[in-house]
Amino acid sequence: MPLILGLETATSICSVALVKDGILLAIRETEGAKEHSAALTGFIAEVFAEAGLKYNQLDAVAVSMGPGSYTGLRIGVSSAKGLCYALDKPLIAVDTLKSLAWRALLGCKLQNIDTENILFCPMLDARRMEVFTAMFDRNLQFVEPVNALVVTADAFVAYADKQIIYFGDGALKCRDLFEGKPNLTYFDNISLSGEAVCMLAEMEFINNNFADLAYCEPFYLKDFIAGKPRVKGLY
Repeated sequence: MPLILGLETATSICSVALVKDGILLAIRETEGAKEHSAALTGFIAEVFAEAGLKYNQLDAVAVSMGPGSYTGLRIGVSSAKGLCYALDKPLIAVDTLKSLAWRALLGCKLQNIDTENILFCPMLDARRMEVFTAMFDRNLQFVEPVNALVVTADAFVAYADKQIIYFGDGALKCRDLFEGKPNLTYFDNISLSGEAVCMLAEMEFINNNFADLAYCEPFYLKDFIAGKPRVKGLY
């Protein structure tokens, strides 16, 4: 089984993990919207040091590809591509929302929750009442594709016959809207992690499903809109 380095920088969380044979060897994580560029390189060095391994022992680098923060995604993807070029290793692109759903699915397994009739709905904050979201079954197959959704009380009326677990940093603001809906359950403390990126990347590695280093770009979902400079004198 492969040795995979996983990078997660799609949101305010910066997470780096090293996984081999489905076992987490080392992980470093921090949260702060402006800490990615400062923390990422150091975290990579630290997980290799903790595991007692060298960079050239890697089989692949996996990175969370979005949707998410424009700046965070650029940092993660450019770092992953740089490592792949330098080490001559393949790149594996992992859907950010699927990796978040993997964490929720793991939580269900640890709590012995039957997932046969459950759909998993990760939500990443996209400001105001909009979220980046998708819907997955218990096999992490898409039921609804990745989309930018303005959340309303009737957002999931089409799935009234299913139990839906929703989670992520965009889910908390939806709790009041979904109050009183028995088929909607909020999961707390489900966050993005480099570990999930690695775990999903293992199957992609086995299937030789690698990204094209030359053309691989983050999946922003929405166009980047630059804000007005806040530094005096810049207009």
